[in-house]
Formats: sequence, C-alpha cells, structure tokens
Amino acid sequence: MSVVNVFSVDVEDYFQVEAFKNNIDFSEWNDFECRVEKNTDLILQLLDEKNIKGTFFILGWIAERYPDVVKLIAKEGHEVASHGMTHQLIYKQTQEVFRKETQDSRALLQDLSQQDVIGYRAATYSITKQSLWALDILYESGFLYDSSIFPMRHDKYGIADAFPDPHIITTPMGNQLIEFPISTVKTKFATLPVAGGGYFRIFPYLYTKWGLGTLNSKNKPFVFYLHPWEVDPGQPVIEGTSAFSRFRHYTNLKRCHSRLNTLLDDFKFSTMESVLKDLDLLKAG
Repeated sequence: MSVVNVFSVDVEDYFQVEAFKNNIDFSEWNDFECRVEKNTDLILQLLDEKNIKGTFFILGWIAERYPDVVKLIAKEGHEVASHGMTHQLIYKQTQEVFRKETQDSRALLQDLSQQDVIGYRAATYSITKQSLWALDILYESGFLYDSSIFPMRHDKYGIADAFPDPHIITTPMGNQLIEFPISTVKTKFATLPVAGGGYFRIFPYLYTKWGLGTLNSKNKPFVFYLHPWEVDPGQPVIEGTSAFSRFRHYTNLKRCHSRLNTLLDDFKFSTMESVLKDLDLLKAG
C-alpha cells in the first residue's frame, strides 16, 4: 500500500514574500494588484480533477480581504489552517504581537470556514531556535499541530538538528504539540530540501521525485508545500530586487503548474489532519 502524504498550500500573494521585504513595506501591500483568488482557484481546480484534498495555510491578511477564498477552500472539503496574520518573521516579533496575530487569525479563519482550525505554519518557517517560545503560544491558542520547523540550515530559517519526522514536540514550557517538519532527505554529505516551493521549481522534477520517493520507500509520509503565486507566470515583476531574490522567486514559474500536475499523479496526497490521524499522532473524531 502506497504512503499517503500531505499536500499543503501557503496562501499568500507574490508581493508578501520575504524575498521582497527590502523593496515592499507592509504599509504598501494594499497598493498592489492581488492575484491570490485566481491562483488559488487554479490549484483548487487541479486538486478537484485529481480528487485530492489538501491543507491550506491561509494568511489572515488575505482572509480579511478575500473571505470567499477561505469559504471556497472549506466548501470543497479541504482543511483550513493558519499562516499567521501579516507574514512577519516570528523571531523579529514580540511575544505579545505574535500572540495577538495568531489568535486573531485563528478566530477569523474559524468564523469564515466553520472549521476548527488546529494547524499552523509560520511565515518563512520562522520558528527557529530563537523563537521556540512561539510553540507555547500556539498551544495556548488552541492549535494541535505545527508545521513550521525546517530541519536544515538556511539564511532565513531552519533548525539543522531538528528531528525530521512527524512527532510530538515538548515546548519550552513543557506543553506538548504535534510537529510535522518540512520534509528533507539526509544523505552522507548533506541534508537536502525536497518538499516544494522554490526547491520544486528551481531543481529538475526528477530531483523532487527522487527525494520524495526516497522518503516513501522508507514508509515515511512527506509534506509538500506550494504558494498560489508559484502557478502564476504572469505576475508583475517587482523592480529593484536583488538578482538572488529574482532567481528564487521567478525561476520556472511557467513550468510549475505542469510539474504539479505530474507530482499529483506520482504520489498519494491528503490533508495534514488526515495523515496525522493515520500516524496516530492526532486523535480521530
């Protein structure tokens, strides 16, 4: 029997990504053309064609302005989860600001989706060793699982020695929360990111297929993630960004949708809630 994996979407728009923070201030977000409705629809249509349900980590800023996006995701039977409110790096926020944003976002998403929102993913995977305190706030706020820890080294995120498989994590204050880390493959030479996003677009598809297949061959489910803007090659180009940021953001946008179609045929997917129940980490019911 093939392993069932997590398909997840971080619902944010192109102008909200960390790579453009030096060029676009939060106060300017309302000035940009928002394309998240159309792009989320593209992903929903593809999932419907494949009869797959996924988990959508939705930014509160998006939910406030485009509530129909949340309602449609829920109506089509997908899991609604939280991506915070304003896509700020947690380790640059105070605990008080993070607590308010997290609780406000969860309440908003629950009201719009009429679901119990139990899952959270941090902006830019910014639960690091500097911000493990956020796990206790997630616990206090009613979340049952987190999917924010990237077990590798990166310039913006990562806990290199983090346990890479889904597990129960003990928070700094002694609470317990389920953690489903972003999937990586550990080789003799390095820990390799294989779970989606830019890694999915920039590297050849065979790399992703190899990495994810390696995990499944060990009977381990993986978590795959994508953003709606990654299936939108027609999005506006942000001027004045660094060459590295442009490379990260725009490479292979034209190929992403077709690759995604192939991925959904090559592996089995469901929601994070469902996979965690299959692993007996989350109680059924």
